[in-house]
Amino acid sequence: MTPVILLAGKSADVTNWPGRIGWLVGLALFVALVYWLMREGWKWRGTLQGDIPALPTAPDGTGPVKLSMSGRYHGSTTAGQWLDRIVAHGLGTRSRAELTLTDAGLEVERPGANDFFVPAAALRGARLDKGIAGKVLTEGGLLVVTWAHGDRLIDSGFRSDRSAEHTEWADALNKMIDHTEGAR
Repeated sequence: MTPVILLAGKSADVTNWPGRIGWLVGLALFVALVYWLMREGWKWRGTLQGDIPALPTAPDGTGPVKLSMSGRYHGSTTAGQWLDRIVAHGLGTRSRAELTLTDAGLEVERPGANDFFVPAAALRGARLDKGIAGKVLTEGGLLVVTWAHGDRLIDSGFRSDRSAEHTEWADALNKMIDHTEGAR
């Protein structure tokens, strides 16, 4: 038995080009509108958080390095409210980060974003958590540092390139905080 090969004729012409182009233009305009609304919402959140003072920078001579870590900065939120992202002064920008812990405090260097420094007296706690500001990881996959800035308590989330470092960092920060509070 030989197979029968049916040759189809010419396919149907697309006859409604203006309608198709109109739908594509409409879809592109809708996507642009949604993007613009998201951007305006981000800027509005920054305006509402205008009372947050400028971030401190690292002083000269912070002392010997206790710990250093390379990883990612995932954002900052109001302490205890893991979805209330803080965007003022670039704190909402995710980026690579280099963390350095010294006797003076915690220095956060972020290429392409604002660097900041958390003085030792402003540190309030460190813990391992699973999420912050829309980033959810496995249990203990995120180092969250709580610190005071102005009249606010802020949680900042970091993830090391080597997650085994998180416990060492949390212990060192909490020990430093206990020592600082005892000296007050």
